[in-house]
Amino acid sequence: MASSVKSTALEPTSFELSGMTMAQRLARLLPVYGLVILTLLLAVVFSLILPQTFPTLLNLRSIIGDKSIIAILSLAVMIPMAAGKIDLTVGYGIVLWHILAISLQTNYGFSWEAAVFTVLLLGALVGVINGVLVEIAQIDAFIATLGTGTILYAIAMWHTGGQQVVGVAPDAFYALAGAFVLKLPITGYYVLALTLALWIIFEYLPMGRYLYAIGANPKAAALNGIPVRRYTIFAFVASGLLTGFAGILLASRLRIGQASVGLEYLLPALVGAFLGSTTIKPGRVNVWGTIVGVAILAIGIAGIQQLGASLFVEPLFNGATLLVAIGIAGYAQRRRSAAPIRASAVLTQTSGDAESPPAKPEGD
Repeated sequence: MASSVKSTALEPTSFELSGMTMAQRLARLLPVYGLVILTLLLAVVFSLILPQTFPTLLNLRSIIGDKSIIAILSLAVMIPMAAGKIDLTVGYGIVLWHILAISLQTNYGFSWEAAVFTVLLLGALVGVINGVLVEIAQIDAFIATLGTGTILYAIAMWHTGGQQVVGVAPDAFYALAGAFVLKLPITGYYVLALTLALWIIFEYLPMGRYLYAIGANPKAAALNGIPVRRYTIFAFVASGLLTGFAGILLASRLRIGQASVGLEYLLPALVGAFLGSTTIKPGRVNVWGTIVGVAILAIGIAGIQQLGASLFVEPLFNGATLLVAIGIAGYAQRRRSAAPIRASAVLTQTSGDAESPPAKPEGD
């Protein structure tokens, strides 16, 4: 079974690199780490252009505080994507979850711990519903999660009546997103902890390898004994949990609930996840690639805004980056699919040459 769940990404192996010159190694590694290099170059360029505002602790705090929620949602999107599915409820669910995190405390007398637990539980439940719709009802994941997400948004509108949910919650709840550790927002440490946990799961535990195998070929995964349905539903549950957590942090940060807030996170979350499939391990979604994807969005938008760009630049940047990311990811996927065919053709030709009898010398 181990051979069926190995990585099929396009990153070079140490054996492959060992037989290359330095120039060949750089050319081979550039598609793998190109986005990482571009992210660092953007940071350097903006630091040189805006030396008074960009390379500052205040700007770093602002970027971490603003983009941590997007990073968590991108990781939530990444998990079902590893299994070949997409979850659009991240953009709609965060609307309802951040409203409930406030209203359960201010309108229904929940303690902040009970409100947090309830929101996480509901997020996981929505993940179960999505998994059942996709795996048991056999509804396309795009359609299923779009429908579920729209229902969640409708519930948020009904619950608020189109009005803001305002109230006073305990300071401990506000500290969930408002506290600082070593002069940096605590939300950045949440992202780091989640990233490390998911990296260990996807790279070193069978669960992660199974999800990759399902995403590569669900029928082959099932034939190799992997419970495809169970792990796919689990992926949606994990996505729902992270979405609920992001909603809690958004409520803690905003201190109000509002149905018009949250949908703007959907596109950047998708961009981060799709960009993640173009770097570190090109051809498949991966944890560190997703974080790099979010980082390049955060740095690019922060720099552009400090240069005085208009408000329309951010959605334009996100949309254009999403199209580029999908195009690159599609190209990488085609290369990955073509690689076994090319290898098979080479083996067939080599085998044919070995089996053909040597030509008889003329005159015999």
